[in-house]
Amino acid sequence: MLREFGIGVGMLLTGFRFWRTRPRLMALGLIPAVIAFLVLAAALVPFGLSLGVLTDWATPFADGWISPWREVLRVSLGIVLFVAALALAGAVFTALTLTIGDPFYQRIWRGAEREFGGDEPTGETGFWTTLGEGIRLIALGLLVALLTLAIGFIPLVGGFLAGATGIVLSGRLLARELTGRAFDARGLTAYSRSEVLSVSRARVLGFGVATQLCFMIPLGAVITMPAAVAGSTALARSLVERAPTPPPASADA
Repeated sequence: MLREFGIGVGMLLTGFRFWRTRPRLMALGLIPAVIAFLVLAAALVPFGLSLGVLTDWATPFADGWISPWREVLRVSLGIVLFVAALALAGAVFTALTLTIGDPFYQRIWRGAEREFGGDEPTGETGFWTTLGEGIRLIALGLLVALLTLAIGFIPLVGGFLAGATGIVLSGRLLARELTGRAFDARGLTAYSRSEVLSVSRARVLGFGVATQLCFMIPLGAVITMPAAVAGSTALARSLVERAPTPPPASADA
């Protein structure tokens, strides 16, 4: 399991190597990533600056507590709130970036397919498919954020569990979304995609968690996004090759 997780992390590193071998192609992915980053930063920065006010408002019962317990409670709540916001932000960033930058990421994805060799799939994903999957990703990201927030209220261990849960679940969502192009081009149905992803859950999780952690670094999401698209292509190919039987394709594939 740990070996498979490490292979998944290595898939993202494979995507980063494209910055050295195909810098011009990868640079195309920066344009939509920067736009999405600025939109999210305009929301996250004020949210982060207002955390003190929010935690004071949410915990009036702690006003009479002695120091340092009052501060511990409110700082812990602030951390949980920000982790939940980051979990949602990762999903929104990915959905927004892939939607507005669909032509750019189509080129990166196809360039990665050619770089890895073998038969290149000829199917198209289409803007409306990308938009629909983006909306689904945001909805699931909101559920992850709410779950993360709820876990954060568990006494003593809530902050740690909330952070770990947010990263793991968000990473799983990112891995599924980012492999969408490679799977759609191969004509896989939604059911087939789930079957292929289940072939090596640890590998999928390794790729997704590594991507989510990179997204949490300031400006890391901008640099990581093109690499994640290229790396997810390698991940999708490896999962299809590991499938015990060829996954059923859609009727119009």
